[in-house]
Amino acid sequence: MNAPSPSLDTPPRSDAAAPPVTVGFIGLGNMGSGMTRNLQQAGFPLVVNDIRHESAADLIAGGAIWADTAAEVAAASDVVITMLPTPRHVDAVVNGPTGILAGIADGGTWIDMSTSVPDVADRVRADHAHRGLHILDAPVSGMSVGAANGMLQIFVGGDAADVTRLRPVFEAMGDPERILHVGANGAGYAVKLMINQLWFSHLVATAEVLSIGVKAGVDLDVLRASLVASPANSNFVQNDVLSILDHGDYDEGFAIALACKDLGLSIDLARSVGVPAELSSLVEQIYRRAKAQYGDKAGEMTPVKLYEDLIGTELRLEGASA
Repeated sequence: MNAPSPSLDTPPRSDAAAPPVTVGFIGLGNMGSGMTRNLQQAGFPLVVNDIRHESAADLIAGGAIWADTAAEVAAASDVVITMLPTPRHVDAVVNGPTGILAGIADGGTWIDMSTSVPDVADRVRADHAHRGLHILDAPVSGMSVGAANGMLQIFVGGDAADVTRLRPVFEAMGDPERILHVGANGAGYAVKLMINQLWFSHLVATAEVLSIGVKAGVDLDVLRASLVASPANSNFVQNDVLSILDHGDYDEGFAIALACKDLGLSIDLARSVGVPAELSSLVEQIYRRAKAQYGDKAGEMTPVKLYEDLIGTELRLEGASA
């Protein structure tokens, strides 16, 4: 028989003079699951919620409290973190009838660590200015591996005093050397979208170059080594593409449907600030073609397979594993 979930009426508290901050966390997917495990290991009491109760089983076994609604999470926590797939999900969790705003105390803290856009948080700040809420955007890089080992890079937008106050929370989830205060509210969202956009552009450009070179008769090992030794080298060419070239791994840990979502948000941001984004728009269309061809759950690096199928050859280095 499963043990009952701890009650919201009796949150765990330290007897020390300065009890640890209780962190509410909503969204226990590929990223949130690792982030919450690290928060728990760092000693932060947790109150958690997700659309799948079973995703919290290990956390509850470790002492976390399950809350049935986002409002209950907010009411029982000192800091509320959201890690959700899309702005639409963030909006529903924050503003819904049982959302964060229905439970959070005046002067409370909400950190959105989703890859999103400023609109939802901007509306909350405008509509609830009288409540004195502390709101930060803090998207992350590092994929599910970084979330699992507590080495995420975190890009925080918000008030400097809040960033300093919350640094122990961020350091439980991320690499202390790569937790960056990137500016005012909204800057975190923008930085993360631009990082994703450039990475996806590197992927498409690399797939195209490798495919053309191989089709022209150049040995793949020689071609990549030449690129690494050249001014055209990049972290993607030197490191990230090896998951495909060595192992045929297109990174299914991050679905291409989510990559397409991020690309769409990036294009929306460009449109909102009046900057033409012709190249980024083309990269987005290539990603959407790969999603249509291989399915929503295909890995984020699957656009490389479009080029492999086109030239009739898998891009694998000598000695690559099957």
